Amino acid sequence: MAAAAFPPLPPQFKSIQHHLRTAQELDKREPVVAYYCRLYAMQTGMKIDSKTPECRKFLSKLMDQLEAMKKQFGDNEAITQEIVGCAHVENYALKMFLYADNEDRAGQFHKNMIKSFYTASLLIDVLTVFGELSEENVQHRKYARWKAAYIHNCLKNGETPQPGPIGMEGEGFDAEREEAGSSSLHSGTTQPSSSSTCEANNIPTSNYTGIHIPPGAHAPANTPAEVPHNTGVTSNTIHPAPQNIPLVDPSLYSAQSAGEVRLTPEDFARAQKYCKYAGSALQYEDVSTAVQNLQKALKLLITGRE
Repeated sequence: MAAAAFPPLPPQFKSIQHHLRTAQELDKREPVVAYYCRLYAMQTGMKIDSKTPECRKFLSKLMDQLEAMKKQFGDNEAITQEIVGCAHVENYALKMFLYADNEDRAGQFHKNMIKSFYTASLLIDVLTVFGELSEENVQHRKYARWKAAYIHNCLKNGETPQPGPIGMEGEGFDAEREEAGSSSLHSGTTQPSSSSTCEANNIPTSNYTGIHIPPGAHAPANTPAEVPHNTGVTSNTIHPAPQNIPLVDPSLYSAQSAGEVRLTPEDFARAQKYCKYAGSALQYEDVSTAVQNLQKALKLLITGRE
């Protein structure tokens, strides 16, 4: 599965190059996430161009790689069951987002944090493999991608970014600027710009302070995004902080079903989803999110209500 075995990336597939690069970076540490990054690239590439010879050749190689990974990790539930895979990718994307967001709010601006923001946005793209994105994930993707470009440009121009959700440009940032910022995040290079995005008159004016951070937002993220080897940046060790564990709802101890509860197939599917999310959260030592999801599943199964 070496990258050298692949033909050159066709120009038509420029939009998925960073998803493929992220997959390569995560092959050893998060093979499940790497698999879905490639699956997203495959599906997106098929929609872009599946007829041009160079594109067909590239997609064929990518398909072979996916089949090899599926065979290698065939006993992994996150590969064989979409609901588990979705929870796994979503939790890892959230982990990247929270690491970057905590660093940002603390005023700790560095390349590793910028790349974590951008990686989170790419992984939220990948979630479309499982269906339509929730509005929450749409907002996280927009915010993370904008933050990555904003902080990157500030540091490049020797200026200090403003921490936290200070706002966003009304229509999002320019696509050309996004591509330039994205490329430099992965390559470790900087690209010239005609003006600074950090100047006072360029600070976004539309309010974006209402961004919703999911449960466990300030739980420690112990695995920041891996920095490319050619950046020369090393990440400091992140020491886990104490977590605020939610109390178990006392009513669950004495909860009784109101009459004969008839659970529908949809109820069982939702309960299963909560349990899978809890299991995935535990992989990242996020006890708070795990407890919350387990309580939701238990309440649904006992009372038939959420």
